[in-house]
Amino acid sequence: MTIELPILITFVGYLAMMMGIGLWAYKATDSVDDYILGGRGMGPAVTALSVGASDMSGWLLLGLPGAVYLGGLGEAWIGFGLVFGAWLNWLFVAKRLRVYTELADNALTLPDFFEKRFEDNKGVLKVVSAVTILVFFTFYASSGMVGGAILFEKVFGLDYTLALIIGSTIIVSYTFVGGFFAVSWTDFFQGCLMLVALLIVPMAIFSQPETQQGFEALDPAMLEFFNEDTTIIGFVSLLAWGLGYFGQPHILSRFMAINSPNDIAISRRIAMSWMLIALIGALATGIAGSLFFATNPLDNPETVFIHLAHAAFNPWIGGILIAAILSAIMSTIDSQLLVCSSVITEDFYRKWLRPQAESKELMLVGRLGVIAIAVIAGIVALNPESSVLGLVSYAWAGFGAAFGPVVILSLFWRNYSRNGAVATIVVGAVTVVVWKQLTGGIFDLYEIVPGFLLATFVGVLVSKLQAPSAIVKQQFSDFEAKL
Repeated sequence: MTIELPILITFVGYLAMMMGIGLWAYKATDSVDDYILGGRGMGPAVTALSVGASDMSGWLLLGLPGAVYLGGLGEAWIGFGLVFGAWLNWLFVAKRLRVYTELADNALTLPDFFEKRFEDNKGVLKVVSAVTILVFFTFYASSGMVGGAILFEKVFGLDYTLALIIGSTIIVSYTFVGGFFAVSWTDFFQGCLMLVALLIVPMAIFSQPETQQGFEALDPAMLEFFNEDTTIIGFVSLLAWGLGYFGQPHILSRFMAINSPNDIAISRRIAMSWMLIALIGALATGIAGSLFFATNPLDNPETVFIHLAHAAFNPWIGGILIAAILSAIMSTIDSQLLVCSSVITEDFYRKWLRPQAESKELMLVGRLGVIAIAVIAGIVALNPESSVLGLVSYAWAGFGAAFGPVVILSLFWRNYSRNGAVATIVVGAVTVVVWKQLTGGIFDLYEIVPGFLLATFVGVLVSKLQAPSAIVKQQFSDFEAKL
């Protein structure tokens, strides 16, 4: 694929727009509350598309179409699991988390919320949860950087390492400048572009002569949701992706930032509609790629969307569509970097080093934190053999198992204790790490399943052995009364 001037111009124009939003957000960011949560002033539409765009990432345009390109519609069960999990997250978690975090002395981050929810004056829970976030987000952010490097490598013919540096620098720049406002508003526009691209590309490809010819060479099993390669463990593993939603800090932070709990319902409808259409488009893109390249297979299946967009459209339109991949990547990494930045600022710097630090100082620390995490994630992404889907699945499981049970139990169980929460996070994270190293038989089960179940069991058991204080129980009663 050679560099074409229209594609280059399109990319430069798109990036200029993103940076413009970042500069506008910079002027609107006056305090650390604005930088981390946008002053809890996000509208329902921006919140909905920001959740969708930051959730799906390059996985939606690179990882999932690539998986379907190789394995067929059997991979669609990931999508079904995600839709169900996202819907439950919006339905049961969103409003409660928005109300409780504000009631808990305006908690700005998940670790901050956990500390105040359980009156953890020693800060043990905050440290454990903050470290877990930084560890798993390093892998998550690196997956997006791999996706960005693949994009620049394939579109512009750059060396992988150079492509990684350029892509990472672009993403870090507007996150560094604008904070939550920049991230949320760029996510909104990026979500719109992603949706259009996922509808247009497969529709255009299915009408191509090469696609019609591909039907003759395609294995019929590619169009089956169940085939001879489907196993119970594999099926459960794909559906289990939905469990991850309850513990993703970059998604949960959007619930915390919405302007009013009353906006949750309309935001949920917008978000779920976007998600359903986008996932259908991603599945269709993978199948279209299998047909179009049936006689000329791709070296890297995760580039299928890039090649299809280039094949079906002139460079001007193709450039805009390929920019959708950059949108997907940017919309997730910026959210992850911002969460890491907020953890460094609120849960380490202000908690342990400078409790009296003013907003300008905290925003500077947050921006430096963005750079630090980006550098570490970039080092992890230096391996050109890295898989976007592989890195995402590991981080997704880590957050889902470590934080999912804590969030659910914190919002629904009055007798959940601080020690139970600490045990939940530790057991969930450790189980994911250990299970990932084991192979064969039951260990082929996606690590989020044993991690989530064990973490929940241990959290309940420890809380039964040592109940929370009367103050914690009363705070929970006040929370339920406010719902």
